[in-house]
Amino acid sequence: MDSQLRDTQETIAMSPTPSTPFTDLPRSEWREMFFALPEDVRKALVVDMSRSELERFIDRLDPDEVTDVLGYVDEGTRDALLATLDSRRREKIDFLLSFNPESAAGLMNLDYVTVDEEQDFSEVTERVRRFENRTGRVPTIFVIEEDDLLGELPGAALSVADQETETIRDYVQETPHIRYDRDDEEVLEVFRQNRERNVAVLDEEDDILGVIHANDLLRLLEEARGETLYEFTGVDEEESVLDGPGKKIRRRYKWLILNLGTAFMAAAVVGLFESTIAAVAILAAYMPVVAGMGGNAGTQAMAVTVRGISLNEVSLNTGKRVIVNEVIAGAANGVITGALVAVIAIAFSFGEFGVLLGAVIGISMVANLVIAGFFGALTPLLLDRLGFDPATSATIFITTATDVLGFFVFLGLAQAILL
Repeated sequence: MDSQLRDTQETIAMSPTPSTPFTDLPRSEWREMFFALPEDVRKALVVDMSRSELERFIDRLDPDEVTDVLGYVDEGTRDALLATLDSRRREKIDFLLSFNPESAAGLMNLDYVTVDEEQDFSEVTERVRRFENRTGRVPTIFVIEEDDLLGELPGAALSVADQETETIRDYVQETPHIRYDRDDEEVLEVFRQNRERNVAVLDEEDDILGVIHANDLLRLLEEARGETLYEFTGVDEEESVLDGPGKKIRRRYKWLILNLGTAFMAAAVVGLFESTIAAVAILAAYMPVVAGMGGNAGTQAMAVTVRGISLNEVSLNTGKRVIVNEVIAGAANGVITGALVAVIAIAFSFGEFGVLLGAVIGISMVANLVIAGFFGALTPLLLDRLGFDPATSATIFITTATDVLGFFVFLGLAQAILL
């Protein structure tokens, strides 16, 4: 991100009156700056802007962009702002506002034209030209047959087709479509199966309402990935890097308290072996190594499993192979990393313990990475079966398992072998 843009964003986000630094920008930069801001900052900015500032702002926006802005204002302000627009734009915006913003219709825009399969290329070219002159944008061309969608006509066909021997039907490409009331997840699923394709939005009677472009779906997919990343770490998906400390505290403290509770469970296990640690003080130096490696390995297994769940590649019923694979991978990685740590432990403590300390640490590492692989794969599958989002809380349970069981194996072996 450009440093000047980033600095301006931060200034707007941190200001108690965000409309002041925003409207101080050249008007030509308003659109780019507004849609580059986080969701909660955009909302605060719109609420802070005066009606006249909002009128000037939305006057240069496309209908679907106006719809986004008006979603942040109250009904009275919305009606007043709509009254300032010309009748054609007002009709389009009223139409878009009638849909749930998190549905297929809420994602669509109106940049499309429909043509009949019987029309010739010159008529289609003229239809596209009129749309471009009126809107300044290139439309998606949908081909219909008696009101039924046949597919999309690529714009390039208008320049390469032989109008004497070829027809529109010769160039029509199948178009993925979706009902207007389907939610974001279903839209994303259509996109995953039809990458880099536009999606037609249809009503109950299969008439075309709008189009969702591939780049719109890519942005939605990135937002979904970002939400999953937030959930992995226990951060609210609405939290922005520009939020103040008070908001960050309110959105995180519950997760931290839950993590604190699981940490006490691990501490209780360590307390069982207090006398062992007192007799072999060097064990305390290796405990973070065992716990850290187990936690990291469990998170890796969880990430792969959650991705498989999100892509409908695996469920609890079909997850046996996934769990076995993760356990085997954990055992192999445990042998590799355990051998390295064992060599280090033997090198530093050979005079006192010989190879025994290295053996304890090496075996513990193998065991803990097997535990990590097992719980890292099983926990998300169980949470998904129970109807919970596996990305939201799986890490807490997995870390608890690797810490509690990992410490128990490590310290238990040390007590049995070294004392």
